[in-house]
Amino acid sequence: MTAVDLQAVHDTLVSVAFEAGRMILAANPSSISTDTKMNAVDIVTETDQAVERMVSARLTAAYPSFAFVGEETYEAGVTRVTDVPTFIVDPIDGTTNFVHSFPNACISLGLVVDRRPAVGVVYNPFQDLLFTGIKGGGSFMQRNASLEEGKGQGARVKLPLGGASPPALGDLSSALVSIEWGSQRDGENFELKARTFRKLAAAKESGGGMVGGMRSLGSAALNLCACAAGQLDMYWEGGCYAWDVAAGWCILSEAGGRMVSGNPGAWETEVDSRVYLAVRGARSGQKELVEELWKVIGDGKMEYKH
Repeated sequence: MTAVDLQAVHDTLVSVAFEAGRMILAANPSSISTDTKMNAVDIVTETDQAVERMVSARLTAAYPSFAFVGEETYEAGVTRVTDVPTFIVDPIDGTTNFVHSFPNACISLGLVVDRRPAVGVVYNPFQDLLFTGIKGGGSFMQRNASLEEGKGQGARVKLPLGGASPPALGDLSSALVSIEWGSQRDGENFELKARTFRKLAAAKESGGGMVGGMRSLGSAALNLCACAAGQLDMYWEGGCYAWDVAAGWCILSEAGGRMVSGNPGAWETEVDSRVYLAVRGARSGQKELVEELWKVIGDGKMEYKH
């Protein structure tokens, strides 16, 4: 790995996250300018854009030799994640939640080095909930994170919440799995998702997975952090981008979780693959649960352009 002071980067990202959080909380979703990108459910607001401008300015000033990839400045077919240290940023992950004042949105700040997640900071300002991870240094969760120490700031709790030896994973019937519809609502990718969701929910007697439960948090970064914490067992996604997963991936990995491909059979996936399957840390059962979910997907394969 290229020599980078990951702790210093982490500290900078936490500071940036808190500033972004103040901007997000100051916005009034009912009065801000809102536009769409791909379709009516692919939303961008003036707050997304303002936060990214602030983040880009601060990180470029602090680390001028690093590359920057942000959701709002991404150019399809042009922007690439390379081997150089790169900040990968989603100014508001969960924009649909944000515009509805549903308190499940966050800023996602990741650093990848040699195309691998190295630092992750995910901050939900509505709940003042901070998740952080440093490659080789573990990952943590903190409530009331922006308050002063000794004046309400929560303890910095090492992840997963189950401790150093988290509970074993069972089969799908006992699993809590997060899914998302995404913004693409037609075509084969959408049909594969719909078939898989139905099959996951269906009884085993009718060929289903009889999954314990399915959740949609509306934010890829928060889905990954919930897996890292052990609050979710798995998260399956196709269609999101590197900025949705880079920070959460680091946090998940440092909590003993694993990221593989959302397409069956591929145990390795890239940060910009757009197809992901996350499984929480566990004493045992990761491989078996991944393979069980892949079996539900069957021969299908999601394919997304960059």
